[in-house]
Amino acid sequence: MARAHFGVMVPQIKRSWEESRAAATEFEALGFDSIWVNDHLYGPQSPSIPMLEAWSMIAALAAATERVEIGTLVTPAGMRNPAHLGKTIATIDHIAGGRIIPGLGAGWMPREFTDFGMEFRSPKERLVQLRETVQLLKRMWGDEESVTMHGEFVQAQDLVTLPKPPRTPPLLIGGGGEQVTLRLVAREASIWNNAAGSQGNLEHKVKVLREHCAAVGRDPSEIRISQQCLVTLAPDDATAGPMTETAKKIFGGHMGDPTGPMALTGTPDRVADQIEKHLDLGCTMFMIEFFGRDTRDPARLFAEKVMPRFK
Repeated sequence: MARAHFGVMVPQIKRSWEESRAAATEFEALGFDSIWVNDHLYGPQSPSIPMLEAWSMIAALAAATERVEIGTLVTPAGMRNPAHLGKTIATIDHIAGGRIIPGLGAGWMPREFTDFGMEFRSPKERLVQLRETVQLLKRMWGDEESVTMHGEFVQAQDLVTLPKPPRTPPLLIGGGGEQVTLRLVAREASIWNNAAGSQGNLEHKVKVLREHCAAVGRDPSEIRISQQCLVTLAPDDATAGPMTETAKKIFGGHMGDPTGPMALTGTPDRVADQIEKHLDLGCTMFMIEFFGRDTRDPARLFAEKVMPRFK
């Protein structure tokens, strides 16, 4: 079994760049394998909530770090020009020295499309955009000198990407749609990410993904299974209980139920036991949203008391 990979979300909502950079460099120093940013142009609750933009932030994080991989959860395929996005990612991967994991999805927030001049299409059309964007990016970063593509929504004519990324970026696809998204994952993705709100359904989603892999003739071991997860971590049960209840009130169902059967909640020993449950299902990669105003505090506790059990 592949060893556990622990990633952590970099704070970017209501945070200054200095705060984000300080958190990211400490996460790297603590031994986390990757750092992640949300790719939203607006805060989920309101456009008036300050939020740093993902790909410009990743470029700066790439220059500020040396070892960790860096990715998005997730970039909506139709929110930017896909060819420009591919060029941007290739350039940032050079800044990072081959450490970028582009995470892609279909998107769900209308105004972060329309307020920035992009059409917010129907769910079916956005999934076509996602598939075509994945196909374009793979070709842009591959061996072709130029790419011509005439998709339903993605168009390119004699498109050149130079320099190519220093490594072929491993594409992550996020989402749990069983008929379309997971079938696309089975065909195209290097990593699948199960959203935090679907953490309780991980076992079922993994089963569906493996069925799609069998249908398309792909070895499911070629796809790394990852889970975005809220972690409410405390040194003892007395502290963990109130923290969990507060997290449940603040996040609701958006980040999953912190009291659910798969939730990474409680003391370090309990959180480690919950991680074992994920590993038993084949999920070896974790993108952690630590609960707390300064997420470096629980990250330190996790690095000291939880990570050594899985290294």
